[in-house]
Amino acid sequence: MPARSARAKRPTRSAKLDLRLSAHDKRLLQEAAAAERRSVTEFVLHSALIRAEDVLAEQRSIRLNAEQWRAFIEALDAPPQRHARLEQLLNEPSVFD
Repeated sequence: MPARSARAKRPTRSAKLDLRLSAHDKRLLQEAAAAERRSVTEFVLHSALIRAEDVLAEQRSIRLNAEQWRAFIEALDAPPQRHARLEQLLNEPSVFD
């Protein structure tokens, strides 16, 4: 559990998030929160924020080994390929024209 001084530095919580869940899921969250000596709110918020950071990190970064990196750089450096259908589509009048 964080020290009181760490809690004092957090921004004020003013937004609310409501959940509907089954009785079984609620009991599970309560047990897990108790195991970590946290309130259910703290447990759910902490767990959800960690997961949110993981999801966003997966969307924002690419992890490549050396061979994959070489192939990626080669693809970026290669001259663009022509695609007749794409060129046709881009040259057609748009519904917004």
